[in-house]
Amino acid sequence: MATQLLFYDTAVPVSSQRHLGLSVKAGGDFGFARKAHSVPLTAVEIARAAAEYAVVFAGEGEAVMPVVILGVEAGHNLFVKAGGAWDGAYVPAFVRRYPFVFAASEDGKTFTLCIDESFSGCNREGRGEQLFDTAGERTQYLEGVLNFVKEYQVQHQNTRAFCRHLQDLGLLEPMQAQFKLPGGAQHNLTGFMAVNRARLKAVGREALADLALSDELELIYLHLHSLQHFNRMLERIGAASAGEGDAAPVTH
Repeated sequence: MATQLLFYDTAVPVSSQRHLGLSVKAGGDFGFARKAHSVPLTAVEIARAAAEYAVVFAGEGEAVMPVVILGVEAGHNLFVKAGGAWDGAYVPAFVRRYPFVFAASEDGKTFTLCIDESFSGCNREGRGEQLFDTAGERTQYLEGVLNFVKEYQVQHQNTRAFCRHLQDLGLLEPMQAQFKLPGGAQHNLTGFMAVNRARLKAVGREALADLALSDELELIYLHLHSLQHFNRMLERIGAASAGEGDAAPVTH
C-alpha cells in the first residue's frame, strides 16, 4: 500500500560539496503527497493518528507496518487541499520527514542522510532554511533534520518489532472497506489488514499480560477504534464532489 521511498524522485546524499548554498522551504505545501492514499505510521504515532485517521496494517513478512488511510482511491489523498495545505490536525511523521530520508547501506548497519532534489521547496534563492553555512558546516536546521530522521528510524525499527509480535500471535487478518461513491459507483479498498477481535480475546493470559505491560494492547485497541474513520471518508468525498454515498468497512 505504501513504500519506504514514496514521494521521492531524485534522493541524493546530503553533502556540503553538492548542497552548499541550497535552501529548503518546507512545512506549508504538501502537494507532493497529493497522490498518496496511504502512508506508513510508526507505533508511537498511533495514539494521535487514530483520533482522525483509520489506522490499519499493510505489507508482507518483515515489511508489515501500520499505515494511515488518506483516501479510498489510489492516487487521491483526501487530506491535501487544492492549495497544498494539510487538512488534518496531525501530519504523519512520514510526510513531515520529506524531502529528507535515510538510505541504508547494503548490510543495513549505516545510514546516509539524503534529500530529494526534485522537491519544489529546494532552491538557491535563500527561501526557507539553508543546509550549510558559508564555511560548509551543518546549520542548526540541518542538525535538527538529522536528529528527526534518526529518531524516525529508531521508531521505525520499534514498530517493526510491534508488528512482528502481532504476526507471531496470529492476530492480523486481511480486511477490505467497501464504499459507494458519489454517482453510485461501488469501490473496494483492499490490500490491508486489521487485528481480529476474536483472536485477540483467545490469546492466553500470559500473552495478553505481555501485550498490556508493553502498551501494545493499548495500540491494538486504538487501531480497532480508528476503523470508525472509514465511515467519515465519505464526508470528505462528498465535500470534494458535492455528492453523497455510504461506506462500511467489511472484515474478511
